[in-house]
Amino acid sequence: MRPTLPPDYRPRDDEEFMNPLQLEYFRQKLLRWRAELLAESTETLQHLKEESLSEPDLTDRASLETERALELRTRDRERKLISKIDAALLRIEDGSYGYCEETDEPISLRRLEARPIATLSLEAQERHERMERTHRDD
Repeated sequence: MRPTLPPDYRPRDDEEFMNPLQLEYFRQKLLRWRAELLAESTETLQHLKEESLSEPDLTDRASLETERALELRTRDRERKLISKIDAALLRIEDGSYGYCEETDEPISLRRLEARPIATLSLEAQERHERMERTHRDD
């Protein structure tokens, strides 16, 4: 059974890390985020169905195609984000949410609040990005 969150609940550092209330807080946050992305995706599909590319003016058509390509690229990024949200929800269920994949150390609550799909602690993420930059320069 899931705990009931008080309306003004926010995870605090003085609580036990990833206690049932914190897990429920992040679960609900992820579910809300996922629902928003899906709603935006549905709106985009509806908008694309209604829109016509049969503009007689070439400039208008080019402008419309550019807008459509940008919108589709945004939705593709959001689709990838939804899969990361789903993975985070699975981590909540299996008990690994909130812990760094590299070090098994807790990911800070501030980081999870800002990026609830985070899988690496801030330090591990910085190391990862330094390694990427080093290898990209090769």
